[in-house]
Amino acid sequence: MEMSNTQLVPASQEQTWHALNDPETLKACIPGCESFDKVSENEYAVALTAKVGPVSAKFKGKMRLKDVTPPQSYSLVFEGQGGAAGFAKGSAKVSLAPDSSGTQISYTVHAQVGGKLAQIGSRLVDGAAKKMANDFFGALVTRLGGTPVPAKTATEVERPARGGKLGLWIGIGIVVVVILYFLFR
Repeated sequence: MEMSNTQLVPASQEQTWHALNDPETLKACIPGCESFDKVSENEYAVALTAKVGPVSAKFKGKMRLKDVTPPQSYSLVFEGQGGAAGFAKGSAKVSLAPDSSGTQISYTVHAQVGGKLAQIGSRLVDGAAKKMANDFFGALVTRLGGTPVPAKTATEVERPARGGKLGLWIGIGIVVVVILYFLFR
């Protein structure tokens, strides 16, 4: 599954980069985030609680940043486990660019899920992923002193052999955690 989106943040590229690289900011902005801990220079342990339709679980995962080019871009690899609820793993590319109104954050997430999460209908998973991403960016914008602006419609491409779209949600959660942690650190 693949998801791409662009979000405008009404802050400078440097301010946005700093906020996305501050673990406390990320923890505060990521819906359901319980912990966001640095394990090594570019690796983080994340725990969050999430509910997608009838499936609710605590997810624990790891994110590793690579190809970091402050304050412009980075890539990340993530994997998360939610016990019986399932798992998610994948990668994301994030970039920041100055804009006349602040900073454009663009991201593309490639994710794969398994377990109960892969069995949930794509509408529930899509809705949960979009809500989590919108909540995250709304909290980030508010934290940076702005007024949240509705996100542009995400572009999603389902890849049949890769699992359900919950990976998008967890990927967005973890990617948002990672993006906002690396963008986000």
